[in-house]
Amino acid sequence: MLSNASLSNSRPYIDDEVEVLEPSIAYRGLLAKRIFDIAFSLFISLFILSWLIPLLGLAIRFSSPGPMIFVQLRTGRNGRQFRCFKLRTMKNTPETTFKQATQNDPRITKLGQILRKTNLDELPQFFNVLRGDMSIVGPRPHPIPLDAKHWYTMPHYPERYGVKPGITGLAQVRGCRGETDTLQKMEHRVRLDRWYIAKRSFGLDIKICLWTVTRMIQGDKKAW
Repeated sequence: MLSNASLSNSRPYIDDEVEVLEPSIAYRGLLAKRIFDIAFSLFISLFILSWLIPLLGLAIRFSSPGPMIFVQLRTGRNGRQFRCFKLRTMKNTPETTFKQATQNDPRITKLGQILRKTNLDELPQFFNVLRGDMSIVGPRPHPIPLDAKHWYTMPHYPERYGVKPGITGLAQVRGCRGETDTLQKMEHRVRLDRWYIAKRSFGLDIKICLWTVTRMIQGDKKAW
């Protein structure tokens, strides 16, 4: 049922001297945010995921041999790693090196293309929210090789891990989807993540959730 990818206990971009600081502007609604995360995730899990994930799982198994859930280590708040869950959208072939998904990537199944464009592949991450690994809204957790690449070289990059990563985020609803194949694309994502951390509020989270639903309905052409 589960597919593991890049699961390792090593954290090549973090050492004992690295400290991820809390954002300078304190968010007084952390308790309210956590209550919202739990309540909304429970509602989604009981009334939607309880029947939708099994149906999507069957479709995944019929479209491509292999498990329906893809598991990959990601970086969470303060650099702590966690197992991030997604619906599998690629062919179940082992890979020895990390490679970002690209447009027209042959590894992505036809069903996987639909799941990615509608963000349905992220649905299992509501369980990550209930576990306390993630929040519904926050900076998206990047694959560990990308963190290792930018942690020490890109200014302010570690600041995005001063909060819990999110299922959706400001950068994503502003069009930052797909491959980050240039330094400028990553810098733009980090800039939006830092803006969210500085300005975050319950009202902003609700807006981002609504924008995300709109993109799910319309389909995101940049998601591949």
